[in-house]
Amino acid sequence: MSTAPLRVLIVDDSAVVRKLLADGLAGQKDIQVVGAAADPYIARDMMIQHRPDVLTLDIEMPRLDGLSFLAKVMEHRPMPVIVISSLTKVGSAASVEALRLGAIDVIAKPGGPSSVGEVTAQLLRRLRALRQAPIRFAAPTAAVNEPVAAPAAPPAARAVARPASGLVVIGASTGGTRAIETVLTRLPAQVPPILITQHMPAGFTKAFASRLDTICPMHVREAEHGELLQAGTAYVAPGDHHLVVERTGLQLRAALRQGPPVHFQRPAVDVLFHSVARLQGIPTVALLLTGMGADGAEGLLALRQAGAETIAQDEHSCVVFGMPREAIQLGAAMHVMNLVQMPGAILDHLQRRSPRAAAS
Repeated sequence: MSTAPLRVLIVDDSAVVRKLLADGLAGQKDIQVVGAAADPYIARDMMIQHRPDVLTLDIEMPRLDGLSFLAKVMEHRPMPVIVISSLTKVGSAASVEALRLGAIDVIAKPGGPSSVGEVTAQLLRRLRALRQAPIRFAAPTAAVNEPVAAPAAPPAARAVARPASGLVVIGASTGGTRAIETVLTRLPAQVPPILITQHMPAGFTKAFASRLDTICPMHVREAEHGELLQAGTAYVAPGDHHLVVERTGLQLRAALRQGPPVHFQRPAVDVLFHSVARLQGIPTVALLLTGMGADGAEGLLALRQAGAETIAQDEHSCVVFGMPREAIQLGAAMHVMNLVQMPGAILDHLQRRSPRAAAS
């Protein structure tokens, strides 16, 4: 592992934000701010001159918008890009598109003096995690071109909502937005409830769920506290809230919690997975997808011990082989496979565990 400092270029049209981020990273022996650019054209010249390891990128900028610049960066010089975006509706939707284009993470812009320290702390954690986990840029797009594992009905043919008879739970972080899209778009509309924890700040998960809802066979929505889980629907954990599953009689409901962060995350994958592991008699398939760190590994182990079918994403198709690797090393994963193999595995397991299959 290199001992040289991680070289960071800050790209933001706000002089105030540029200074706040630069000051927040100043004095760190393992991180060096090599420049601060007010627009993508200045950033391009600074990239040639300073050869940064990482970009922080604003989306809404003059002369050339951040999304167009990001697309050019990923085409000509792929590198880790962390989006620092406003919480406006436009900013949130653009940030989700940035993740689809290849940005590795999104952090909400400082909303005032009280939030500056929190934003720089988040950025420092992301940057230091990058030193531990190499990034793969080609894997997600390559996987999308492989044959579809399961027929996917168009959104117009979505299932009529009905009570849950099984569950699918998914946890992901860095690179997870595209990974989740790859899995969900290959599943049919007639699926049990799907619960998703994707590490993402408050304000951005609604845009993420809305985008998935337009392209996936099942309904996709941001989870609401206390709602009954219905088949044919995927529920995304809202940013800044843990998502758990609770049983009331024969019904399963989503619940949102404001407990402390787990693995520095809220929502955390482990919180969701452990809540489902405590349920009894519910056929469950759990997927742990690409991401930095170890969130979800212990929860996946608890699910395996509780009788769930547990799957970790393989190294080749991960953007970051962090969370799945930790789960595999714990013995939590019954299967290791790529994204395109997962929909077929989900359907096979749920069919075997269905009441009709058990009676035959």
